[in-house]
Amino acid sequence: MNFLPDAIDRYVVNHSQEAPALLQQLEKETWQRVLSPRMLCGAYQGRILAMISKMSRPRRILEIGTYTGYSALCLAEGLPEDGQLITIDINEERHHFVQQFFDKSPYKDQLTPMVGNALDLIPTLNDTWDLVFIDADKTNYVNYFKLIIDKMNPGGIILSDNVLWSGKVVEKPDPEDVDTNTLVTYNELLRSDKRIETLVLPVRDGLTISRVK
Repeated sequence: MNFLPDAIDRYVVNHSQEAPALLQQLEKETWQRVLSPRMLCGAYQGRILAMISKMSRPRRILEIGTYTGYSALCLAEGLPEDGQLITIDINEERHHFVQQFFDKSPYKDQLTPMVGNALDLIPTLNDTWDLVFIDADKTNYVNYFKLIIDKMNPGGIILSDNVLWSGKVVEKPDPEDVDTNTLVTYNELLRSDKRIETLVLPVRDGLTISRVK
Protein backbone atom coordinates (compact mmCIF):
# COMPACT_ATOMS: atom_id res chain seq x y z
CA MET A 1 0.00 0.00 0.00
CA ASN A 2 1.40 3.39 -1.03
CA PHE A 3 -0.10 6.64 0.17
CA LEU A 4 1.97 8.86 -2.15
CA PRO A 5 1.23 9.58 -5.81
CA ASP A 6 3.13 7.15 -8.04
CA ALA A 7 5.42 9.82 -9.51
CA ILE A 8 6.45 11.07 -6.07
CA ASP A 9 6.91 7.52 -4.82
CA ARG A 10 9.20 6.69 -7.75
CA TYR A 11 11.20 9.88 -7.13
CA VAL A 12 11.63 9.04 -3.43
CA VAL A 13 12.78 5.50 -4.23
CA ASN A 14 15.11 6.61 -7.02
CA HIS A 15 16.79 9.17 -4.76
CA SER A 16 17.29 6.80 -1.84
CA GLN A 17 20.07 4.29 -1.20
CA GLU A 18 19.82 1.02 -3.11
CA ALA A 19 19.59 -2.25 -1.22
CA PRO A 20 22.78 -4.37 -1.02
CA ALA A 21 23.17 -7.12 -3.61
CA LEU A 22 22.30 -9.91 -1.16
CA LEU A 23 18.99 -8.26 -0.35
CA GLN A 24 18.23 -7.75 -4.02
CA GLN A 25 18.77 -11.47 -4.52
CA LEU A 26 16.61 -12.28 -1.51
CA GLU A 27 13.78 -10.10 -2.81
CA LYS A 28 13.97 -11.74 -6.23
CA GLU A 29 13.91 -15.27 -4.83
CA THR A 30 11.11 -14.43 -2.42
CA TRP A 31 8.93 -13.43 -5.36
CA GLN A 32 9.96 -16.55 -7.27
CA ARG A 33 9.75 -19.19 -4.56
CA VAL A 34 7.63 -18.10 -1.59
CA LEU A 35 3.89 -17.75 -1.11
CA SER A 36 2.47 -14.26 -0.44
CA PRO A 37 5.59 -12.34 -1.58
CA ARG A 38 3.79 -9.04 -0.99
CA MET A 39 4.50 -9.59 2.70
CA LEU A 40 8.12 -8.64 1.97
CA CYS A 41 8.94 -5.20 3.38
CA GLY A 42 10.76 -4.26 0.16
CA ALA A 43 13.82 -2.23 -0.69
CA TYR A 44 12.67 1.27 0.33
CA GLN A 45 11.23 0.31 3.70
CA GLY A 46 14.22 -1.95 4.23
CA ARG A 47 16.53 1.05 3.82
CA ILE A 48 14.47 2.90 6.42
CA LEU A 49 14.87 0.00 8.87
CA ALA A 50 18.60 -0.14 8.17
CA MET A 51 18.97 3.62 8.68
CA ILE A 52 17.09 3.55 11.99
CA SER A 53 19.27 0.67 13.17
CA LYS A 54 22.49 2.37 12.07
CA MET A 55 21.50 5.59 13.84
CA SER A 56 20.54 3.86 17.10
CA ARG A 57 23.32 1.21 17.12
CA PRO A 58 21.33 -1.39 19.09
CA ARG A 59 23.22 -4.21 20.80
CA ARG A 60 20.16 -6.42 21.22
CA ILE A 61 17.44 -6.61 18.56
CA LEU A 62 14.27 -8.68 18.64
CA GLU A 63 12.20 -9.17 15.51
CA ILE A 64 8.73 -10.69 15.78
CA GLY A 65 7.88 -12.04 12.34
CA THR A 66 10.81 -13.14 10.17
CA TYR A 67 9.04 -14.04 6.90
CA THR A 68 12.02 -14.56 4.53
CA GLY A 69 14.57 -12.65 6.60
CA TYR A 70 14.74 -9.43 4.59
CA SER A 71 13.95 -7.03 7.41
CA ALA A 72 16.22 -8.91 9.82
CA LEU A 73 19.17 -8.45 7.46
CA CYS A 74 18.34 -4.75 7.16
CA LEU A 75 18.18 -4.28 10.93
CA ALA A 76 21.42 -6.22 11.37
CA GLU A 77 23.29 -3.52 9.46
CA GLY A 78 23.27 -1.35 12.57
CA LEU A 79 24.59 -3.96 14.99
CA PRO A 80 27.97 -3.36 16.63
CA GLU A 81 30.45 -6.23 16.54
CA ASP A 82 29.14 -7.63 19.83
CA GLY A 83 25.48 -7.13 18.90
CA GLN A 84 22.91 -9.88 18.40
CA LEU A 85 19.57 -10.15 16.62
CA ILE A 86 16.93 -12.77 17.42
CA THR A 87 14.08 -13.19 14.96
CA ILE A 88 11.01 -15.34 15.57
CA ASP A 89 8.58 -16.83 13.07
CA ILE A 90 5.96 -19.53 13.43
CA ASN A 91 6.45 -20.86 9.88
CA GLU A 92 8.85 -23.79 9.94
CA GLU A 93 8.72 -24.33 6.17
CA ARG A 94 10.57 -21.08 5.47
CA HIS A 95 13.32 -21.68 8.01
CA HIS A 96 15.76 -23.30 5.55
CA PHE A 97 15.19 -20.52 3.02
CA VAL A 98 15.90 -17.88 5.68
CA GLN A 99 18.99 -19.67 6.98
CA GLN A 100 20.49 -19.87 3.49
CA PHE A 101 20.48 -16.10 3.18
CA PHE A 102 21.58 -15.53 6.76
CA ASP A 103 24.59 -17.77 6.08
CA LYS A 104 25.58 -15.56 3.13
CA SER A 105 25.39 -12.41 5.22
CA PRO A 106 28.37 -10.69 6.89
CA TYR A 107 26.20 -10.70 10.05
CA LYS A 108 25.62 -14.47 10.01
CA ASP A 109 27.22 -15.04 13.41
CA GLN A 110 25.00 -12.34 14.94
CA LEU A 111 21.67 -13.68 13.68
CA THR A 112 19.56 -16.24 15.54
CA PRO A 113 16.36 -17.37 13.82
CA MET A 114 13.85 -19.11 16.08
CA VAL A 115 10.82 -21.10 14.93
CA GLY A 116 7.72 -21.19 17.08
CA ASN A 117 4.96 -19.11 18.60
CA ALA A 118 6.40 -15.76 19.67
CA LEU A 119 3.94 -15.55 22.55
CA ASP A 120 5.54 -18.67 23.99
CA LEU A 121 9.16 -17.95 23.04
CA ILE A 122 9.53 -14.31 24.10
CA PRO A 123 9.03 -15.04 27.84
CA THR A 124 11.88 -17.57 27.64
CA LEU A 125 14.37 -14.97 26.41
CA ASN A 126 16.29 -13.49 29.33
CA ASP A 127 17.25 -10.34 27.46
CA THR A 128 16.55 -6.66 27.46
CA TRP A 129 16.12 -4.99 24.09
CA ASP A 130 17.41 -1.90 22.38
CA LEU A 131 15.26 -2.36 19.29
CA VAL A 132 12.17 -4.47 18.66
CA PHE A 133 10.44 -4.83 15.29
CA ILE A 134 6.85 -6.09 15.42
CA ASP A 135 5.71 -7.46 12.07
CA ALA A 136 3.81 -10.69 12.68
CA ASP A 137 0.10 -11.56 12.99
CA LYS A 138 -1.82 -8.36 13.60
CA THR A 139 -4.25 -9.94 16.05
CA ASN A 140 -1.46 -10.26 18.60
CA TYR A 141 0.17 -6.83 18.28
CA VAL A 142 -1.18 -5.72 21.64
CA ASN A 143 0.02 -8.96 23.23
CA TYR A 144 3.48 -8.59 21.73
CA PHE A 145 3.74 -5.04 23.03
CA LYS A 146 2.77 -6.16 26.54
CA LEU A 147 5.43 -8.88 26.44
CA ILE A 148 8.31 -6.63 25.39
CA ILE A 149 7.61 -3.19 26.88
CA ASP A 150 9.03 -3.99 30.33
CA LYS A 151 12.12 -5.55 28.73
CA MET A 152 13.01 -2.44 26.71
CA ASN A 153 16.13 -0.51 27.65
CA PRO A 154 15.75 3.25 28.22
CA GLY A 155 15.90 4.97 24.86
CA GLY A 156 15.02 1.72 23.12
CA ILE A 157 12.98 1.73 19.93
CA ILE A 158 9.87 -0.26 19.07
CA LEU A 159 9.03 -0.40 15.36
CA SER A 160 5.55 -1.57 14.35
CA ASP A 161 4.71 -2.40 10.74
CA ASN A 162 1.39 -2.28 8.81
CA VAL A 163 -0.22 0.08 11.30
CA LEU A 164 -2.34 1.81 8.62
CA TRP A 165 -3.56 -1.51 7.20
CA SER A 166 -4.34 -0.25 3.68
CA GLY A 167 -6.18 2.71 5.20
CA LYS A 168 -8.74 0.53 6.96
CA VAL A 169 -7.87 2.02 10.36
CA VAL A 170 -9.67 5.26 9.43
CA GLU A 171 -12.77 3.53 8.07
CA LYS A 172 -15.72 2.21 10.04
CA PRO A 173 -14.47 -1.29 10.86
CA ASP A 174 -16.46 -4.45 10.37
CA PRO A 175 -17.00 -5.90 13.87
CA GLU A 176 -15.77 -9.25 12.52
CA ASP A 177 -12.57 -7.78 11.05
CA VAL A 178 -10.28 -8.78 13.90
CA ASP A 179 -7.05 -7.51 12.30
CA THR A 180 -8.35 -4.00 11.68
CA ASN A 181 -9.99 -3.69 15.08
CA THR A 182 -6.84 -4.91 16.80
CA LEU A 183 -4.69 -2.40 14.92
CA VAL A 184 -7.04 0.44 15.87
CA THR A 185 -6.70 -0.61 19.51
CA TYR A 186 -2.95 -1.03 19.16
CA ASN A 187 -2.43 2.39 17.58
CA GLU A 188 -4.40 4.00 20.38
CA LEU A 189 -2.33 2.06 22.94
CA LEU A 190 0.92 3.39 21.46
CA ARG A 191 -0.45 6.92 21.36
CA SER A 192 -1.60 6.91 24.97
CA ASP A 193 1.05 4.83 26.77
CA LYS A 194 3.09 7.26 28.88
CA ARG A 195 6.18 5.05 28.82
CA ILE A 196 6.85 5.79 25.16
CA GLU A 197 6.94 8.57 22.60
CA THR A 198 5.29 7.58 19.33
CA LEU A 199 5.39 8.79 15.75
CA VAL A 200 3.44 7.22 12.88
CA LEU A 201 5.08 7.37 9.46
CA PRO A 202 2.88 6.96 6.34
CA VAL A 203 5.55 4.73 4.79
CA ARG A 204 4.22 1.91 2.64
CA ASP A 205 1.49 0.36 4.83
CA GLY A 206 2.38 2.47 7.86
CA LEU A 207 5.40 2.24 10.16
CA THR A 208 5.29 3.44 13.76
CA ILE A 209 8.39 4.44 15.70
CA SER A 210 8.01 4.38 19.48
CA ARG A 211 10.87 5.49 21.72
CA VAL A 212 11.00 4.24 25.29
CA LYS A 213 11.49 7.06 27.77
